[in-house]
Amino acid sequence: MSYVPVSRRTIRRHRESERSTRRLVVVLCAAAAVAWLLSVTLSTAVHVDTFAHNVAVVLHVLSLVVAFGAIILVDWHGFLWLIGRRELGEIIRLDGAATPLIWGGLAGMLATGVFLNPHLTNPMTDVKLAAVLVLSLNGIMLIPLMRRLARLPSDASFADLTVGQRIHMMLCLVISQVCWWTAIIIGFINGMF
Repeated sequence: MSYVPVSRRTIRRHRESERSTRRLVVVLCAAAAVAWLLSVTLSTAVHVDTFAHNVAVVLHVLSLVVAFGAIILVDWHGFLWLIGRRELGEIIRLDGAATPLIWGGLAGMLATGVFLNPHLTNPMTDVKLAAVLVLSLNGIMLIPLMRRLARLPSDASFADLTVGQRIHMMLCLVISQVCWWTAIIIGFINGMF
């Protein structure tokens, strides 16, 4: 990439933008942790009959399908960009379209999880719940990277990223996939989500 001279005003705006992104990440991480804790805490206090439990399971699985399906789509297109089969602009647009589905599905999972009567004494349930928290925080940690990627030219390649950005992207991808598959497999093993 070539050097493009910028004014002090532009540099100051960029620094302010980075600071506001950091503040946003901190606030969203705290909100996600509180929402997760509230869902887990309420799940111990709320006990529902079989019909309501079955409805909650169906809605929980639908929320999972929406969120995980959107993540798989974004990750697949990200992989295609990685190997040069898609442009960055396409990935940014797809991520913008998928983000409400991902976060809406996750919110649906937290809301319906209250009615699933989880067995918190089961270590596998604890691992699944931890995976859901890590997924939330991982998604929030992608915000600064996605904002930086959105400022790149739409035809930028993976090689145009800094080493730190590449590592950040690959770590978030691995964490996302490991946590989703962990939560899904444990959900099936435990017989509920």
